[in-house]
Amino acid sequence: MLKILKYLWQSKWAVLAVFALLFTEAWCDLSLPQYTSDIVDVGIQQGGVETAVPERVRESTLDALKRFMTDEEISLVDAAYVPDSEGVLRLNAEDGETLDALDRAFGLPMLALSAFQENEKVKADFEAAVQSGRLTRENLAAIRGQALETLGDNAETVIHQRAVLFVKSEYEALGIASHIQTSYLLRTGGKMLAVTLLIVAASILVSFLSSRVAARVGMTLRGQVFSKVVSFSSAETDRFSTASLITRSTNDIQQIQMVVVMLLRLVLYAPILGLGGVFKVMETHTGMSWIIGVGVGCIVALIAVLMGVAMPKFKKMQTLVDRVNLVSREILTGLPVIRAFSREKHEEQRFDQANTDLMRTQLFTNRVMTFMQPTMMLLMNGISILIVWVGAQRIDMGHMQVGDMMAFITYTMQIVMSFLMLSMMSIMLPRAGVAAGRINEVLETENTIRDPEKPRDNEKDVLRGVICFESVSFRYPDSDADVLTDISFTARPGETTAIIGSTGSGKSTLLNLIPRFFDVTAGRITLDGVDIRELSQHKLRSLLGYVPQKGVLFSGDIESNLKFGGADISDAQMQRAAAIAQAADFIGQKPEQYHSPIAQGGSNVSGGQKQRLSIARAIAKNPQVYLFDDSFSALDYKTDVALRRALNENIRDAAVIIVAQRISTIAHAEQILVLDEGKIVGRGTHEELLRTCAEYREIARSQLSEEELGGMQA
Repeated sequence: MLKILKYLWQSKWAVLAVFALLFTEAWCDLSLPQYTSDIVDVGIQQGGVETAVPERVRESTLDALKRFMTDEEISLVDAAYVPDSEGVLRLNAEDGETLDALDRAFGLPMLALSAFQENEKVKADFEAAVQSGRLTRENLAAIRGQALETLGDNAETVIHQRAVLFVKSEYEALGIASHIQTSYLLRTGGKMLAVTLLIVAASILVSFLSSRVAARVGMTLRGQVFSKVVSFSSAETDRFSTASLITRSTNDIQQIQMVVVMLLRLVLYAPILGLGGVFKVMETHTGMSWIIGVGVGCIVALIAVLMGVAMPKFKKMQTLVDRVNLVSREILTGLPVIRAFSREKHEEQRFDQANTDLMRTQLFTNRVMTFMQPTMMLLMNGISILIVWVGAQRIDMGHMQVGDMMAFITYTMQIVMSFLMLSMMSIMLPRAGVAAGRINEVLETENTIRDPEKPRDNEKDVLRGVICFESVSFRYPDSDADVLTDISFTARPGETTAIIGSTGSGKSTLLNLIPRFFDVTAGRITLDGVDIRELSQHKLRSLLGYVPQKGVLFSGDIESNLKFGGADISDAQMQRAAAIAQAADFIGQKPEQYHSPIAQGGSNVSGGQKQRLSIARAIAKNPQVYLFDDSFSALDYKTDVALRRALNENIRDAAVIIVAQRISTIAHAEQILVLDEGKIVGRGTHEELLRTCAEYREIARSQLSEEELGGMQA
């Protein structure tokens, strides 16, 4: 989770805006239940009467109420009302303090007057007591105190309800009750509509911003992972495997991108809504808060159990996705070989096994999570029934109103829904957490091939192209034995250095040390006297023209592939390189010539054409050092001879290092190195090695006739 939050830091202002919008949306969501409660309690049951302070009142009614008021209350009421029409007074006060004081002043007198009006005998006795002087202000105060004691804890609720009913009856007597109720319902409904529109606007903006943030996070992560993977040496690539790196760059980042949207849309919103719901519930004073505690406790326990069971499987799932990708990639790339050996059934079984393992894990997690939704709904419905049961008893006792119970149910459902949203996210967060960890593993991997802090790139003398191996030894990571041991030689400009040996003798490994695909274990390699580890990788590789053992072309056209070495390569340079590499003839036969399309991996050209285009790509770059890793193996003898002749004539100023299997390819070389089990066992020209090196003679004997061997001695 912390790793995912770290990715959001780059868009912190957008995240803050999302948080503010979510807070606004939650405030609006939490306001709607109260409006609903007000419509039911005030708008319908109370006829739109909110307080005990009437907006208009008959003068006779006010005089009757004054009989139950103190002198201070009478003064307050007299100051607040002015004549509106004959026999009717209008409220002339708007500030909150005055209205609150009036509400307290009217409450008890309205309760008393309504009680007396309901009982004619009590009313007559009261009138007689007032006229005879037996009911004084002091006696009235004592009676009010006794009434409050009799009502007990319910005094405020009972007084308010009776006062509101009294005001409602007064409005009915004045003929304005319908207008008051309609006005209140329209006013409250209008507020609900405005709040709803605000929710819609906030929700749209949150979705828009969260989508942009998630897309930005995905784009940034893909760029970072790609840049990191491109900087990997062969050791890091082998450690992760190509299939795993592809999964991490696509599926894992997609998981994070999807979760970021949900994180900003739901995970941030759920606690805001839940805490706001708890706060609102506390304000209702319904005495049923313990129900929420029971419901939340059950939900937390359910989530804990489900995640404890499912979390290990979520972690395993990403590894199984890697396995499916690996098997798929191997089968698709090796399809011709699979068909040639009639191994389709075997590979189908291998893929089916990987696919079945992934399916079983996904089914297990999905089955576990299917319990969550129905169990949550059962809890929500159970909580609703409990609220109605307890609330009905409290309504019957006069401790709360119907609207309050409705609001309490809504707030409780909002609190439960916030936990439900978090629980649904708990299905995705573990996988996203695993994906974030896997991406972080790539990003935090230290490259074994690194540039120096102060590279010697600006030294002008590093331009000739003299490659020198000085007692070089190398072993692969996690290997116990050296692949190359004590290799020393010098490759000079204008000369060809050839490397030959049996399979597995370390020829290609030696060549791969020059562009720093691996770093030497011991000794050093210099370029014009400068250790290549003191140059930046970009500078070093800009001086080299590398042709791999397996020709690699990129989707595009022939021109884009031949100019792959740099944007400064001109058309003339490209055409010259194609001619030297013996590729001009077959390019010229194509309808679109240099603009002819090249499919991914060069699958629409033959092996020999692919190799010639790879050689032409290196020549077009015009490097100081050429590295040919058995790059002539796919060429026929005639093309091989013509290509080597053209190379000798056109790249005389560069050092050429060739790894080859065929003696005919390297017989012209000024220096031939014979490798056997990682050691140089022979060094010299073709003629010298025929006389002095038994290993070279053995190779020559396997490839050349007795006439070609000439005067070789047994």
